[in-house]
Amino acid sequence: MRIAVNAIFLQKDKLEGYGWFVQEVFSRLAKRFPEHEFIFLFDRPFDPSFVFEKNCTAIVIKPAARHVVAFKYWYDFSASAVVGKLKIDCWVQPYGFCSLTSRIPQLLMVHDISFKHFPKQVAWHQQLYYQWGTPKFLQKAKRILTVSEFSKKDILAHYAIKEDKIDVVYGAARENFAPMKWSDKVATKIAHSGGVEYFLFIGGIHPRKNLMQLLKAFSLFKKWQKSNMKLVVAGRLAWHYEDLIEKLKTYKYRDDVVMMNYVSDEQLAKITASAYALVYPSLYEGFGLPILEAMQSGVPVICSNVSSMPETAGDAALLTDPNNTDSIAKQMLALYKDEYLRNQLIESGLQRAAAFSWEKTADQVWNAILKTVK
Repeated sequence: MRIAVNAIFLQKDKLEGYGWFVQEVFSRLAKRFPEHEFIFLFDRPFDPSFVFEKNCTAIVIKPAARHVVAFKYWYDFSASAVVGKLKIDCWVQPYGFCSLTSRIPQLLMVHDISFKHFPKQVAWHQQLYYQWGTPKFLQKAKRILTVSEFSKKDILAHYAIKEDKIDVVYGAARENFAPMKWSDKVATKIAHSGGVEYFLFIGGIHPRKNLMQLLKAFSLFKKWQKSNMKLVVAGRLAWHYEDLIEKLKTYKYRDDVVMMNYVSDEQLAKITASAYALVYPSLYEGFGLPILEAMQSGVPVICSNVSSMPETAGDAALLTDPNNTDSIAKQMLALYKDEYLRNQLIESGLQRAAAFSWEKTADQVWNAILKTVK
């Protein structure tokens, strides 16, 4: 079987959710099934590390898909033409878009439909493309994958898709997210928080991640507790972040907020494992991978009680209303004042994270590929 994989988000040192999913799943599948051929389709020069095994081939198809018009051309014309010539059995589309012109059976992955819920937080031209294209992509694809039962229900609630066309495949924490020795934690804190304990937020900085509300909650926590606790923010400046950056200049506790922008995966694993707790008050997530990464690192979690996050966290996190500053701050305070509660959450979090694995995810994706080619 010849399987084409859209690999445009496999970019060295720039991997985020989409890219990590493709790397974790298809590096395993290529190794597990040497009798099958995996052809990775890039839109720009690629790093050789993404050619995982001998049965993997990489092809660069231009133009680079960097904006809406280029996306449309890449999927429907240039990439579609190449895939048609290669006699592909299944074309895997992991990023929510697929080709509307190709006759090759396509397996489409839709992580979430956040653009439906937060239309003003997406650039107008991207919003138009999502609104116009998503129903067409969902109809065109032979099979659909999504990352949680929440996302599956959300898709079905907004689009006329048969339920049995969609399979749920959970992600998992990567192996390098693990508990660290105390001495390594101390060194990480010295490097990034002046040697003091810190709450951690992970994610791209844009309104849906709700960082402004977290800053308000952190202010309340500091007011109530008078501690030297800091807040470390690890995530790239994504979009609509200007207002937050401007308000940080006059934020009362700005000296206790560490903005790290994008960090390497190795550095992120250390920062996560050294945190006092992860605070993740996002307004909407298809899955919420940082929750599991913190749990697997032996770090307690406070997360939102909306969208997929209760499904991801199970009973192993403190849940909070992301729209209620007091609710977030009270959970931060409860964790800070109750060491027994914190230890309980660490243990239950480790157990929860162990219930997910990339091996299981790879199994589920492979089964979806087999369904696609039937």
